Amino acid sequence: MSCDNAPAGGGAYHAPPEQLALIRETVRRAKTPRAKPRTWRGAALAKERPVARVLVDKGVLHLDRYFDYAVPEELDGEAQPGVRVRVRFGAGRHRVRDGRREGGGLIDGFLIERLAESDYSGPLAALAQVVSPERILDEELLGLVRAVADRYAGSVADVLQLAVPPRNARAEKRPSPQPLPAPAPPEPGSWTRYEQGAAFVAALAAGSAPRAVWNALPGPQWTDELARAVTATLASGRGALVVLPDGRAVARVDAALTALLGEGRHAVLTADAGSEKRYAQWLAVRRGAVRAVVGTRAAMFAPVRDLGLVALWDDGDDSHSEPHAPQPHAREVLLLRAAQDRCAFLLGAWNCTVDAAQLVETGWARPLVAAREQVRAAAPLVRTVGDQDLARDEAARAARLPTLAWQVVRDGLRHGPVLVQVPRRGYVPRMACAACRTPARCRHCAGPLEGQESASALRCGWCGREEGDWHCPECGGFRLRAQVVGARRTAEELGRAFPAVPVRTSGREQVLDTVSQAPALVVSTPGAEPVAEGGYTAALLLDGWAMLGRPDLRAGEDALRRWLAAASLVRPQSAGGTVVAIAEPTLRPVQALVRWDPVGHAVRELGERAELGFPPVSRMAAVTGPPEAVAGFLRAVELPGEAEVLGPVPLPVTAEGRPRRVGAPPPGEHWERALVRVPPGRGAALAGALKTAQAARTARTARGSRGSEEAVWVRIDPPDIG
Repeated sequence: MSCDNAPAGGGAYHAPPEQLALIRETVRRAKTPRAKPRTWRGAALAKERPVARVLVDKGVLHLDRYFDYAVPEELDGEAQPGVRVRVRFGAGRHRVRDGRREGGGLIDGFLIERLAESDYSGPLAALAQVVSPERILDEELLGLVRAVADRYAGSVADVLQLAVPPRNARAEKRPSPQPLPAPAPPEPGSWTRYEQGAAFVAALAAGSAPRAVWNALPGPQWTDELARAVTATLASGRGALVVLPDGRAVARVDAALTALLGEGRHAVLTADAGSEKRYAQWLAVRRGAVRAVVGTRAAMFAPVRDLGLVALWDDGDDSHSEPHAPQPHAREVLLLRAAQDRCAFLLGAWNCTVDAAQLVETGWARPLVAAREQVRAAAPLVRTVGDQDLARDEAARAARLPTLAWQVVRDGLRHGPVLVQVPRRGYVPRMACAACRTPARCRHCAGPLEGQESASALRCGWCGREEGDWHCPECGGFRLRAQVVGARRTAEELGRAFPAVPVRTSGREQVLDTVSQAPALVVSTPGAEPVAEGGYTAALLLDGWAMLGRPDLRAGEDALRRWLAAASLVRPQSAGGTVVAIAEPTLRPVQALVRWDPVGHAVRELGERAELGFPPVSRMAAVTGPPEAVAGFLRAVELPGEAEVLGPVPLPVTAEGRPRRVGAPPPGEHWERALVRVPPGRGAALAGALKTAQAARTARTARGSRGSEEAVWVRIDPPDIG
């Protein structure tokens, strides 16, 4: 090629002498070509601790262990324990080149530790990338995650997805604020209403670790009391964590903490905050800039420095149970944290669950209650309307609204808003005695009895046994009736009875946070009740059978919890507050509501469950899946000798187009469920056996030897066992 045909400018041939000299100098100084990132073929390894132990983000049980990788020298500084990394996973032994394993797909993970040598004898793949130098996983959080995984027969990777929020680069680049000095110890405030309330706050401020089950008095003061407990913990130089069931409760405690401490002393962790804001708040906690956290279920893993208090409000709420694998409950996670960090523990609610009563019964926690005089002064008047009252009431037969309820609503609307709680629809009816309404239970396992379409005999919903000659153990009756389902029509009749009064609704479609003190009817489903300014003047708890008739072991406990939550929003009896419950007054949960004695109800329930061997006294697991898969799993698992298998029994078929509940079969498929229970102290053995069997199944599937095996769902301590 001649110079005349060269392009204009001439390229390197016509470069000035200075440029040519610069090019020669660059070539002369160039080092060995850099290794290709993510494979690092030919790259030198780190001189010290060249092995990285990595937890890969693969939530399958047979891969629930650490994997070793080589650390390239260029990543030596950033590849520190606790950082996010990317590695190649899935390459076989035969894919080795230049002494390095290659191939496989890129996958995220966490670097757990650096080692001088590996236990693995074959060639190691190299770390592909250090995603961020931010060290977000420490030994304390990893220990908690491992404990939760073992408790619920799950994998560490699955729990880490719940514990660590997704990375946001912009939030990570911003520095966190400087930590503020510890505040002064607070005054006990309304904690003086409780017999040991002031002493509990003083113990937190002194650096002690008291453990209490708190039966809160009705009214809005519980948010200020939680805020004072957090402030007392901060005053001792320690951190605090508060977990609440929903965003509305978080907003109320957030406002109480801000009023007491000011801005910048606590972080709010909720899913509604958005990924960037939530990750920024989480990083502020992880870096030690903020020592107090208030949040919903995901906040139970918040990495609070020097944790001094973990608190949980309303542990009976379904929102505290995580729907994603391995489905841990916030109460159990906080119990693990209290034991791991040796910190204070506070479990509060207007109600008292059987699990909370067991903590007091075993001596692990102390009761934090008010005297009966304080309870009577704070609680509204509770009146009941039973079936016999409805039968004698002409107005109730004509308009489905008892005369007593109509009078209470009319009087209450003169002074403010009235709350009407309507049970949710969709509960599956089970059978009960027609005379005394005692739920029909199996004589073998005390499970709920249900009618069959094609037979006259009853069948147990737990163990599947048929019951042909049932009779009521309370009254000796032989007649049965279906439990009541739903009561929305009653709410419609209520609106027609007061046409001049505005009616507001709060439920799944729209949940109200607050309502004014102007007269109005507020119709709400359980859990969606808005707070009224100054409190409601009255409340109607309609169709109590709709909740008491749920096919669940916790039906009575949950009904009482929902009633107390609504009644706690009503003004005290001294201010005219009245609650009318449409339920049979002889039933134990209704009597507990009238006396405002949730602790006594929980203690009696705990005693009965101890006799029958039911949770929380025993530990129980549910094995769910297609019939052949469940039977094969039960044959393969090596259960503890004390384990008892109930069932399996068929599950209701999910209809097409209906929402699918967690653990329910896909639409149109027929699944079965077996319950496995063990006595106290054998829960860890049960979880370990189930995890081992499930890991073996997933390993066979991964090797392609699946055959006819289908997926099986295992859940430890399911909240709904029928």
